[in-house]
Amino acid sequence: MRFEDVAIAAFGYELAPRVVTSAALEQRLAPVYEALRLPPGQIEALTGVRERRFWEPGQRMADGAIRAGRKALARAGVAPKEVGLLIYAGVCRDHLEPATACAVADGLGLSGETEMYDVSNACLGVVNGMVQAAAALALRHIPAALVVSCESAREVIDATVDRLCREPDLATFMTSLATLTGGSGAVAVVLTKASRAEGRRRLAGGIARSDARHHRLCTWGPDTVMPRPDPPLLQTHAVEVLNNGVALGRRAWQDFRRELGWTAVDKVICHQVGAANREAILKAIEVPAERDFSTFPFLGNIGTVSLPITAALAEERGFLQPGDRVGLLGIGSGLNCVMLGVEW
Repeated sequence: MRFEDVAIAAFGYELAPRVVTSAALEQRLAPVYEALRLPPGQIEALTGVRERRFWEPGQRMADGAIRAGRKALARAGVAPKEVGLLIYAGVCRDHLEPATACAVADGLGLSGETEMYDVSNACLGVVNGMVQAAAALALRHIPAALVVSCESAREVIDATVDRLCREPDLATFMTSLATLTGGSGAVAVVLTKASRAEGRRRLAGGIARSDARHHRLCTWGPDTVMPRPDPPLLQTHAVEVLNNGVALGRRAWQDFRRELGWTAVDKVICHQVGAANREAILKAIEVPAERDFSTFPFLGNIGTVSLPITAALAEERGFLQPGDRVGLLGIGSGLNCVMLGVEW
């Protein structure tokens, strides 16, 4: 896919207020560590995540997305009435229906002519939403599009800790390890015509690839979408996800550069999973570590929020510079892969 006149006009984000260290989580897991004879420090040692953030109890996903959306619209200089398309792309939603996008639209005061809906695709929701927004801008000539997301890790981590304390088991601990890296936050991305974005962050295009044979390797939630008393749990077969995800990413990387005609990529922003994943994917695509910007050590894995919030922070901290060719590389459970190229 190629885009000629689409750009990221601005990012907005909201960090959850409560910092939770991996050491603090392990204090709650002390009975598990004792039963399994595990030394402290396992979470950070195995994943590289030393802390993550939680929302306060009762946080609505729409409220976090609204705050991030206001910031992004203000930075882009886009009025709410100009937003022709709103996509809420989080895994976490306030209800099965209506779409969380409706609550966000109401909170932002968007026009009654705005099309709005939710997109769900594991950790790739926001980048999928960006592709749909770019297509809408290219084909339907809307003035602007807004993609938002808000994720909360508190509930699933609490449920996982409770389960492990009730039934300490090494196999369950290993398939729950990825859950314990989860973080919370909200993000918003405004897309407009490139001409309006003053020549910055032009979305050149990208590719989408998948390998659905591995869709059972990472699952979150009950066996049915209907509500039930059991708390949702996230289970990840981390080694298999890593190996198959890296293989998919390696194939996609070649197609990505071929599609855009990029012989070199200056910087990359990857979906934030952990240290082993970062090392493996950078090695597979032969990108030096100094060309990558990471946030997982202090934010954890915020699902759909991780990649765009990392790009926003990378720009704020001067890592991404005007003129850089930047690859936004998303690989999520399913397995799905979306890689987007941005001329920063």
